Order: sequence, then C-alpha cells, then structure tokens
Amino acid sequence: MSFKVAVVGATGNVGREMLDILAERAFPVSEVVALASSRSVGTEVSFGDRTLKVKALEHYDFSDTDICLMSAGGEISKTWSPKIGAQGAVVIDNSSAWRTHPDVPLIVPEVNAAAAAGFGKMNIIANPNCSTAQLVVALKPLHDAFGVKRVVVSTYQSVSGAGKEGMDELFNQTRAVFSAGEVQTRKFPKRISFNLIPQIDVFMEDGFTKEEWKMVVETKKILDPKIKLTATCVRVPVFIGHSEAVNIECEKPVTAEAAREVLRAAPGILVIDKHEPGGYITPHEAAGEDATYISRIREDSTVENGLAFWCVSDNLRKGAALNTVQIAEVLVNRKLIQPRKQAA
Repeated sequence: MSFKVAVVGATGNVGREMLDILAERAFPVSEVVALASSRSVGTEVSFGDRTLKVKALEHYDFSDTDICLMSAGGEISKTWSPKIGAQGAVVIDNSSAWRTHPDVPLIVPEVNAAAAAGFGKMNIIANPNCSTAQLVVALKPLHDAFGVKRVVVSTYQSVSGAGKEGMDELFNQTRAVFSAGEVQTRKFPKRISFNLIPQIDVFMEDGFTKEEWKMVVETKKILDPKIKLTATCVRVPVFIGHSEAVNIECEKPVTAEAAREVLRAAPGILVIDKHEPGGYITPHEAAGEDATYISRIREDSTVENGLAFWCVSDNLRKGAALNTVQIAEVLVNRKLIQPRKQAA
C-alpha cells in the first residue's frame, strides 16, 4: 500500500526536513505534494532525488490526500487543519495549535503510540513541543521502571527552534561581532550571539514563559497527569540541537547503573556516558541524528530516589520532522488508515 502525502510549509526548515525524512525512511508514498503560501508557488524543494514545485495551500484540493504533514505555524493550522481533516486526510500538526485539545491525540511514538488511534474525532494528531519530545522519550522508560513523580528540567535550546529567522540572527550577529559591525536584534528579545536568553515564548501571569508551561502540560498529557514538572527554558547560541539538564525524583529506589540499563534498552535512546573528558554528547554531535542521547547519568543524594542526567537531541528531527513522520508510520503500520486511492 502507498499513500498520498502533502507537506504544508514545505519551504520552511521543518518542512524541508520532513521531505528529507520521508525519503530517507522510504515512507510508502504514491505521491508527495509540497504546499506553502501563494508567495512561494513555484519554489523548488527536494524529495530524495526528485525536485518538487511548491503549490498554493489555499487552492489545493485534499479530497484524495491520505496524510497531511502540517508545519506552517499555529494560526494557519487553526484555520486549515480542521478543513483538511473534514476532507478526509489525517493532519499531523507540528504547531502548538492542537496540543491541548481534548479530542486531538498528542503523540511521541516511543511513548504513547497506542493513543494515535484516537485521531478520528477531528482527523488531527498533534506533535509536541520540541523540548517536550526528547524529554518524554527519556522519561518514559524511567517512569515505567521507577515511577517518576517529580521533574526539574533546565533547557538549552538552539536558535533553529525559532525558525530560519532565529538562525539568521545568530549568524548575522556573530559576523557583526567579529567585524566590529552593528549587532542588530530583531527575532530575539536580547542579543543571542555569545549570550544566553532565559526566555522562550511570552511570559505568563505566574512568571513562567509559555514554553515552560508547554513542557508541563504536554508531559502530563503524553506520559502521566500525576507527574509534577517545573522547567526553565533558555535560548543558547547553538544552531541545531536542544540540550536539557534533567533532575527527577522517583517512587522506587533508583541507581545510576540501573537507570543506564533501562535507558540503553529503550527505543529511540542512545546512552553515551563515560566518566572522562568528552565522554558525553553535545548538540554538535546530535545534529542530523535521529536518537535522543542521554549522558551524565548520576544519583542525586539530596532527594530520596533522585537521579540527574543530560539529554540532547536534534530539535528539527526528533523535536519536529522525524516525530511527525514517525506518527505517520504508526498510522500505516498499525493499519489505522487505508489509502483512499490506490496507485495505478
């Protein structure tokens, strides 16, 4: 069986990554359509060894499309995802628009693939926030084995999480610093080059940012509503790859060695944890890779049944495009959808 797949937002960082990953993983496609706004019509994007010309979202007929991978931002998704779903295509949305909706499953396949079966009410499945995705991949096996009850996480998030504009701003500011030029700030609230910014997204009334709030509510929805979580999210001058320093308290006794064994056996995780200089993963090594990497696993003696670890992943892949394609694979492999029009 093969499926007709549309990628909305095909000219963006994540949209292009989706096309690459569909080709890399040999997803069973009968046709792939690249869609974006009307101003991008005719732009060429790559799909494997083929070149696709971008078509306009607003004029496209989804009546014979099976799966729509949506990466065009929250406002566009709020408008278009229900319309596309009503035409019979299953929308897998990468924005924050539908993550907390009670009728929309929020899926990380290594964690809660079975919940994808609940897509039928709206024909929409949500992809979690990039920082949440890698966190729950790491927490799931530890929760199953030891019962995670509280999480304290500090994130170190790359500028690609803010899109192409964020990457351009880091590049341009860094070049300006070295050439004694003017450092201009447009995308971020403060200079990002050679700096850290302890704010991602807008502030909420309680002083947390929306990014921090997302990590709380999404982890509860995906993994377990009883888990208590607090987050501090920081933007760092790294192009690709989110890092997280994670501290957990468990219901059951946990040792570093037992945690390593559990994590090594878990899907989607690679443990790189040597007690020597460089015996850990940084975002530079994780860029372009599919795995969620775990390093620096150690017991925290300041709390009962405490554990600390370092978690790194490519935010454009596992945090966005890869997870979206993996959700599509769940739909196909579990026979949750059938092709609407078989290839001739």
